[in-house]
Amino acid sequence: MAMSVAMGVLLILLGLAALAAAAGTVVLVIRDGLGRIPLEPPAQDWTAGTLPSRPYSTLRRI
Repeated sequence: MAMSVAMGVLLILLGLAALAAAAGTVVLVIRDGLGRIPLEPPAQDWTAGTLPSRPYSTLRRI
């Protein structure tokens, strides 16, 4: 009987943790602006290794 009570408490705690994680995810998504793109483009181009922030065709000057 003690094992089933402990298992029930554990399941309740796991459920509460899952609810807290889901609520935290919703709050973070809403605070992030729902994925809106910023209005102003960045001032400087960036690179990640050999990958530029813009397509290569727009970086080439003819």
